[in-house]
Amino acid sequence: MKGTVMRLSGGLKILALSLGMCGMLMGCQSSGSSSGSTGSLWYERDDSGRAPAPKPVSEPVKTSAPAKPSSANAVYYPTGHEHNAALLVERMYPSEVVAGQPFEYSIKVTNVSPTTLDNVVVDEVLPTGFTFTSSTPDGARRDGGVMSYNLGSFSPGQSKTITIKGNAGGAGTIESCARVYYTLPVCQTINVVAPALQVTKTAPSEVLYCDTIPVKIVVTNTGTGVARSVVVKDELPAGLKTTDGKSVVELAAGDLGAGQSKEFAMTLKADKTGSYRNSASAASSNGLSAKSNETTTVVRQPVLEIAKKGPARLFAGRPVTFEITVSNKGDAAAASTVIEDPIPAGATFVSATDGGTLVGNTVQWNVGSLAAGASKTVSVTMNVPSIGTIRNVATAKATCANPVSAEAGTEFAGIPAILLEVVDNPDPVEVGGQTTYTIIATNQGSLAGTNIRIVSTLEDEMAFVSAGGATNATVSGKTVTFAPLASLAPGASATWTVVVRAVADGDVRFTTQMTSDQLTRPVQENEATNFYR
Repeated sequence: MKGTVMRLSGGLKILALSLGMCGMLMGCQSSGSSSGSTGSLWYERDDSGRAPAPKPVSEPVKTSAPAKPSSANAVYYPTGHEHNAALLVERMYPSEVVAGQPFEYSIKVTNVSPTTLDNVVVDEVLPTGFTFTSSTPDGARRDGGVMSYNLGSFSPGQSKTITIKGNAGGAGTIESCARVYYTLPVCQTINVVAPALQVTKTAPSEVLYCDTIPVKIVVTNTGTGVARSVVVKDELPAGLKTTDGKSVVELAAGDLGAGQSKEFAMTLKADKTGSYRNSASAASSNGLSAKSNETTTVVRQPVLEIAKKGPARLFAGRPVTFEITVSNKGDAAAASTVIEDPIPAGATFVSATDGGTLVGNTVQWNVGSLAAGASKTVSVTMNVPSIGTIRNVATAKATCANPVSAEAGTEFAGIPAILLEVVDNPDPVEVGGQTTYTIIATNQGSLAGTNIRIVSTLEDEMAFVSAGGATNATVSGKTVTFAPLASLAPGASATWTVVVRAVADGDVRFTTQMTSDQLTRPVQENEATNFYR
């Protein structure tokens, strides 16, 4: 059998045939008789692409048969054998008809192959002497008395029937033949897939500078088929790196089947505060790519400032109060803020405001959370009994804030505080008798008094007898002047005495004045004595 051979990849050969039949194999019928032939068929394709009616290798064998009410003729295409045929064509027709009376016959075509056949066409060559009136389905009339029926595609096992109506013009025999053509398609099935990548990225919207930034990236094949050798890439913005110092991260997800996801987690650290925005991407070896949503993480930090102030100078023995102010100049709350102020050597703790407590030798204030832009002022009071300068440093610290400190100092100066006392003994004094005035200077202050001068004045009822004590005395009339005492230490005392005689009675006064380098005006003491007769 000849035909057109199509060669496909892999060496597969398909023989495409256009087929026809006549007689039993060609599908011929003769009213009132039947004929048939057996043998092999040979097909050749002409230039039109359709095969002509098959040519029997041997001549048909004609037989005669008595008239029947109806007859059938069947042919298997293209081989003539049922086991390897494509189509079964059956003709059903009356054994005899009356001239001039209408009659009908039919052609049934069945696909007996295991595959679909396309473009099945039946060309019915109308017999001479037959008048065609109609057909179901409608056909197309062609030259040469041919009705052509395009039956389309036949699935395996499917049948279609053509019914033709008409009448015979006169007595005798009429013979019609059908030619059948079809196309055996050479098909293939290719599975078409459409893998697609989707990338999602999540990161916290806000963190503290001292915190790390947890990031999660998920890549998913949302399409069909396999996304091959998928790689996720994240180029981090300036100032942001992984905890192991990388600024570009590449993560291998491998092959992802349809609906399959791969999740990655990484930890980042910011070099400084600010807003960090970026997205991740994914690509595959079979040309897929995707970009994730953009994440924004704001890195904030509390920034503490501290100031401490107190008096620059005080006298020793006086309490001193230091005021400490802590401010948050950052853009995040300063959690667990603590202020500490150690008590310096030479000072003792007196009190603290705002719940400050003495822990060991340090005053502590637990301020708690200090909001961005807020401040807190506390104070501590201590006592410094000694002369000198004390300095101490207050500190403040909080979560994620750099600790800060501030220093303040106070000079504690001494002050002389000399008490002048004059005591007479005895009192009263009889005229002609004597009494002794004892003069005592006591430094009650914290600084030595210098150049202490004592001057005593007698009234007329008194007569000077003698004087002595810490320094020598000189007398001029009623005035007794003691030489200056160079220094009188804190807590020390100096004593002078003046002895007088009562020369007249009366309520008299012994007046003493004291001056020193530290006194801006004299200190005067009057001691009253009763002189009597």
